Amino acid sequence: MKKSREQAVEELTLMLMYLNRFSDDNEYARYREISWKGYDFDTLNQLDEKDLVYSPKGKVAYFTEEGRTKAQQLLLEYGLADRTFNERYELRKVRPEDAETAADIEAVCFPPSEACTLPIMKERIALAADSFLTAIDRETGKMVGFVNALCTNEWSLKDELFTDTSLHDPDGGNVMICSVAVLPEYRRQGIAREMMWEFLRKQQALGKKQAILTCVPGKIKMYRKFGFTDRGESESAWGGEKWHEMWCTLNI
Repeated sequence: MKKSREQAVEELTLMLMYLNRFSDDNEYARYREISWKGYDFDTLNQLDEKDLVYSPKGKVAYFTEEGRTKAQQLLLEYGLADRTFNERYELRKVRPEDAETAADIEAVCFPPSEACTLPIMKERIALAADSFLTAIDRETGKMVGFVNALCTNEWSLKDELFTDTSLHDPDGGNVMICSVAVLPEYRRQGIAREMMWEFLRKQQALGKKQAILTCVPGKIKMYRKFGFTDRGESESAWGGEKWHEMWCTLNI
């Protein structure tokens, strides 16, 4: 079906904005994707009214989750390429049949004292699929990593959450990240960063207030680059390690 000029301009503008997107320079919200407003003013207003972008005063516009999804769909429809990462990897919600693979990845990435067991992994997927994001190699269909979390109204990640999935509250205001894992042979490709930013964008869209995780001191620098703030040494004794608690504000 032939599209009107107005529809074509709107779709092409959204795609151009998406292809030229970049991460916010705000150290506390680097996961947000933005674009310069160098496009037709009326078209930008139309995209804003349709909740595809958020266009506040200033020189940049922010993508909504709906806008990002729409742009990706349009690229496929028009037969256009996305960024190399998105061409190679798919970031998608977890599925029940992913449980064994996810547990295997945990076993590779974490010591036995910290790794999630298969029964607990199955419970997390069944209860909290909205806070479980996977990275899939498009060529092989293989899961190569994931971000896994549970939600509560607590303001600190307690060790009990790693083993007691009944503490998950889907309406909880804060999202507690239990694990971020990437297979060793797939590391140093930006997968952890892209997974985390996609995860944070989705949790922000769901209205969550804080994303909270604990990490060993050697990972603090990495999570700061992802937009997290170090809040000091945690009370956690999980796996017999010393942990730091990291926060990322999603909504105020």
